[in-house]
Amino acid sequence: MASAEVVVVTPLSPTKKNRIQVSNTKKPLFFYVNLAKRYIQQHNEVELSALGMAITTVVTIAEILKNNGFACQKTVCTSSIGMKDENKGRMIQKAKIEIVLEKTEKFDSLMSPKSKNKDDSNKNDDNDNIKTTTIRDTLEEKTEDGK
Repeated sequence: MASAEVVVVTPLSPTKKNRIQVSNTKKPLFFYVNLAKRYIQQHNEVELSALGMAITTVVTIAEILKNNGFACQKTVCTSSIGMKDENKGRMIQKAKIEIVLEKTEKFDSLMSPKSKNKDDSNKNDDNDNIKTTTIRDTLEEKTEDGK
């Protein structure tokens, strides 16, 4: 009975401001990736947590953030919790994971708009000028021809 009381009390306890409880059915993967980036930016770390089938989604989110240099892994905690099965009304064990990621040194430079490749932006500017020139030339030719 004591474990059932703990399960009931836990969801009512105040949640951390930097915790994301991930579901693999409610939101797309990159919603959580972008939300985690925002939490890291605000709090210097984020706690990702999930139950059952959503654990793979949390691991994927953590790997995306780590592999792209936004975060490094601080802690990983696994456990199982007792929950009531909605269909059968009995207690079942669910796997739970909590991954805490912290901000990397290069996080701010990766998040800044200046981190975009300058060569690419210059190429786009050149392409815009070329297109504009081509359209002008075409219009001038048409007006000279009287069309």
